[in-house]
Amino acid sequence: MAVLVLVVLVSLVFDYTNGFHDAANAIATSISTRALTPRVALLLAAVMNMVGALLGVQVAKTISEVITPPTGLHGLTVVAAGVIGAISWNLITWYFGLPSSSSHALIGGVVGAGLASASTVSWDKVVDKVAVPMVVSPVIGFFAAYAVMLAILWIFRRANPSRVSRRFRIAQSLSAASLALGHGLQDAQKTMGIIVLALVTTGHSDGESVPTWVIISCAGALSLGTYAGGWRIMRTLGRKVIELDPPKGFAAEATASVILYLAAYIWHAPISTTHTMTASIMGVGATKRLSAVRWGVAGNIVVAWVLTMPAAALVAAVVYYLVHLFGA
Repeated sequence: MAVLVLVVLVSLVFDYTNGFHDAANAIATSISTRALTPRVALLLAAVMNMVGALLGVQVAKTISEVITPPTGLHGLTVVAAGVIGAISWNLITWYFGLPSSSSHALIGGVVGAGLASASTVSWDKVVDKVAVPMVVSPVIGFFAAYAVMLAILWIFRRANPSRVSRRFRIAQSLSAASLALGHGLQDAQKTMGIIVLALVTTGHSDGESVPTWVIISCAGALSLGTYAGGWRIMRTLGRKVIELDPPKGFAAEATASVILYLAAYIWHAPISTTHTMTASIMGVGATKRLSAVRWGVAGNIVVAWVLTMPAAALVAAVVYYLVHLFGA
């Protein structure tokens, strides 16, 4: 029981790092366009993360079915190693200010620990629910945001620019709240899935439902992490990729939030808030001109995306071998 409690606590630590790592996704654009002050934006994101985390468990069930670890203490070791691998990658990318995906770090960590322990990995789910959405969601985000921004430019082509900017600052409060809700809906559920996986390995759950205490704990940890803020990554998303104004910020946030909702409720896929939002920002920037997007910074972000799953998997495998060797 003590080891199970430890694994749950480590999972909640991951959830907390997920919050401050991904806080930038929901609010960087609103802060950079001065639609919201930093503290107000963080508080809004934290509250909406909490609400979003309470609105569904479909993604959690998908995560809990990615691997089938051994039962008992050995299974808990596998789960713990996967979460530690994800935490390590989160901290590395946070330190360098790179908006990588906490979601794919977690999945990569779990798969890496699963492979190291010879656990059964559900490759169909990894491909259909993780790998394909990982590629498709940013592509959709880029082109959908591009289209939304073109529509905004056409609709308001004869309007006074300063008046349009003021109105979209107000609209950004709503789009930032919507995105934070989607972030809570997606990301808190991923940690719920890991805790359910730990409960299944010890016989405390059949995996068919998510206990209420798990939902509330994950929602709270994510919200606290979000309120702590992720200023390094916020600077990258808010200022270094493109120069944002309120209409562009609104278009990116609205587009990304819709994609998050569709992924959670229709596909039950754990897509990356980071990937989707960053691609949406690039899409709105490209409406001005392709050179408006700082592709060097964007390239560094893409490299972090590609490395996330294998890097987290490698760290998780090393952690598993060390713990297993030490335990033996």
